Amino acid sequence: MFLQPQLAALLRHGSQGAERHDARNLQRSWRKFAAFAYVAEQYGYQYVGLSPLSPKGSPNPYFAFRRTQDAVERATRTTERYPTALQGGQLPGMRPGGNRLRPITETRRDVDLLHARIMVDYSRTHRRRGLIALVIIPFVMLIPLSQAGFAGGALLVCAVVWLFFAALWALGLHLARRRLTKYGGILAGAGVEWPPTRARR
Repeated sequence: MFLQPQLAALLRHGSQGAERHDARNLQRSWRKFAAFAYVAEQYGYQYVGLSPLSPKGSPNPYFAFRRTQDAVERATRTTERYPTALQGGQLPGMRPGGNRLRPITETRRDVDLLHARIMVDYSRTHRRRGLIALVIIPFVMLIPLSQAGFAGGALLVCAVVWLFFAALWALGLHLARRRLTKYGGILAGAGVEWPPTRARR
């Protein structure tokens, strides 16, 4: 549903010579978004990580794609080989028909490595996700407390509510760390340093 508008936006930026294209995962699957990242590379935009436009701690962050030096040649070659891609036809490196973001055998490893990079970047956003809510919740609960009175029972209910959200955040952080370890290991095993040393500074 969202693939064609997202691809159209990418190609529009390409025709304008934009140095960076920012995109969110609108595919409802991180593997499909990784396949989209592979397609973007064929049109001259290489995945480089989280976008500076992305709000800190956002559950649906923006990811950045940097224009390659041979972007014009790549886009021209890909458009010639896949002239109906924007109209619902086959995409570069993907199987024809049905689910358009299913990589063919020859491109599956590249898509898998892009998926690992994206998951590492996405996992790094979780630490701040929900922290603001944990700070705000006690202040929000002051409203009903001021009306019900600061009795022991009301305070206990508020404490339980806050602890529930804190436990959810801690569980999410634990899962994010496991995901970071898993996909970081996949990249290390493939000899890929991610994020690049320059990006960490």
